[in-house]
Amino acid sequence: MALRIVRLAPPAAAVQILRAWEARDAVLVLDPRAPQAEVERILEEVQPPAGVDPEVAAIAVTSGTAGRPKGVELTWDGLAASGRAIAAALDAGPGDRWLACLPLHYVAGLAVLGRAWVTGLPVTVHDGFDVARVADAAAEATLVSLVPTMVRRLREAGFDLSRFRRILLGGGPVTETGPNLVATYGMTETWGGVVHDGHPLEGVELATGDRAEILVRTPTIMRGYRLSPQQTAAAFTADGWFRTGDAGTIDADGRLRVIDRLRDLVISGGVNVGPSEVEAVLAGHPGVADVCVAGAPDAEWGERVVAHVVPADPEAPPTLADLRDFAAGALSAAKLPRELVLIDAVPRTPGGKPLRRLLGPPT
Repeated sequence: MALRIVRLAPPAAAVQILRAWEARDAVLVLDPRAPQAEVERILEEVQPPAGVDPEVAAIAVTSGTAGRPKGVELTWDGLAASGRAIAAALDAGPGDRWLACLPLHYVAGLAVLGRAWVTGLPVTVHDGFDVARVADAAAEATLVSLVPTMVRRLREAGFDLSRFRRILLGGGPVTETGPNLVATYGMTETWGGVVHDGHPLEGVELATGDRAEILVRTPTIMRGYRLSPQQTAAAFTADGWFRTGDAGTIDADGRLRVIDRLRDLVISGGVNVGPSEVEAVLAGHPGVADVCVAGAPDAEWGERVVAHVVPADPEAPPTLADLRDFAAGALSAAKLPRELVLIDAVPRTPGGKPLRRLLGPPT
């Protein structure tokens, strides 16, 4: 069994991926626009000459929001289970067509292509996201996977979202709502989404562990981190639950509510503050074009909530008092920002996730 390295722009990349899978070869998809130095770092991490296990269908590279990216070995059985579960959840069948407009070098895009392939549904592949092209594709495509920013751009352009039968939303906190929008939760290690609108898909089990960490058992789970048995072992509990690194709660009906990444929680005065919750409120302020919330050491509170804001009007940015007054009706006192930092742009991954570690220290 071979490992094929694919470094082409879609849809040519999709053709190579499907040819590899038809031959039962695994794929490593690289960003065709990435600088050579980044590609070399990934290849050093993944070490393609080492070969792959026959169980492996793809090596996906994590987005690196916590630091150095990791190679994740995803299995054929996991891909098949993901395809079946999502087809069942969406009642997908004859007459449906997928649109893949997310990057294929991340699991969000690769999984769309894979689910279409294993379930026999047609798929249209775009080289990136473009509002006009998505609108044109909706004439035939019925299913699509997007990140929230893309939905907002479509709405701003006047696109009727109901032209798609179902829109899967992931890649971060989902605040967009609509009758055909499905908030998904998953990660690279699970072949993408394994929870829809808080409910686990077929075969997926959920639990919470220490510090309310979300634990998952699913047939879509990775074989392990590439050439890293210690990291792989640390990612699972003794009884086989995958440690997601996310904090959340599960209600009496089994519905999952994701709070935030454990490492991103700001513990201020003993209160666990989820940055995403604060960001969702502050983003509604008319003076805020974009926002990212993080913690900073605080002598009195342990940590304080810091709002890193891209102002809508750089000449008249909102003040800290403005933001606190605006958010006071929606957030408890411990969750209100205690510091404001004005920035030019929020650092994000191509999938839209904020790179909090790249935010400069408060002044």
